Amino acid sequence: MATLYTQQGRNVRRTWLLMAVFLVIVIAIGYFISYYYDNLAILVIAVIFALAMNVTSYWYSDKISLSLARAVPANRKDNLELFQVIENLSITAGLPMPKVYIIPDPAPNAFATGRDKDHASVAVTSGLLGMMDKNELSGVLAHELSHIGNRDILLSTVVVVLVGFISIIAYIFTRSMWLGGGRRRGNGREGEAGAIIMVVGVIFVILSPIIAQLIQLAISRRRESLADADGALLTRYPEGLASALEKIEAYGRPMATANNATAHLYISNPFGEGASKGIAKLFMTHPPTEERIKVLREME
Repeated sequence: MATLYTQQGRNVRRTWLLMAVFLVIVIAIGYFISYYYDNLAILVIAVIFALAMNVTSYWYSDKISLSLARAVPANRKDNLELFQVIENLSITAGLPMPKVYIIPDPAPNAFATGRDKDHASVAVTSGLLGMMDKNELSGVLAHELSHIGNRDILLSTVVVVLVGFISIIAYIFTRSMWLGGGRRRGNGREGEAGAIIMVVGVIFVILSPIIAQLIQLAISRRRESLADADGALLTRYPEGLASALEKIEAYGRPMATANNATAHLYISNPFGEGASKGIAKLFMTHPPTEERIKVLREME
């Protein structure tokens, strides 16, 4: 029987394993391209561009996410229970009180954003507030506060940097291949070995953005699982979050403001459960809801 602590530890190990695989891919691409061109200048330019682009988006990610969701600041007087639950959970978790926003949308959902615990915001939909009882609302908010406490936004930014780096390098490489300028091939066995390296390397670089995207989604799913475990630990009542996820899944319909750029932030897929069937499962930003519910109800 899994406990809150074993589930939490398992998800942390899996996440770091995925990050290690990600870094191996980056290093492999860098090695091949440096071999192909015998020049690291193009790598330096691409890395600088990717880092500059993603660092800028990191500093403004919360404002962008809230704007895309059409979230508005919550009024304490009109949402007293919401504020009380967040305040109590923040104190328990040892976190500063985040800013609170309401998303005017009937679909039940929520997300947390911000670059760190001192600049964090939690947004919930009007549908979530109208559908959940206090225990369920506490489970959802504990999940979101766990994202803040675990610094998932920082991790997500690191992954975005890596995906951006890989995609840009792959694009530059495939476009410049037609211009020539690659390493000259030798004769005999050396030439054959070089040709094999080139073919394998070219295929790998072309496919690397897809591989990177799949790893990014896998990391997002692992962080959701970890936040489930941490949220249950915070409330000491896994059933609250499990029941909330059941209601969210039963609703099923997409949010009016669903957006691919921010889908991974929400506690549940904002495109609805229909977006998690068939081949779409490979590109899911969240673990299957039924699996999340099962794990939560197996926790002691």
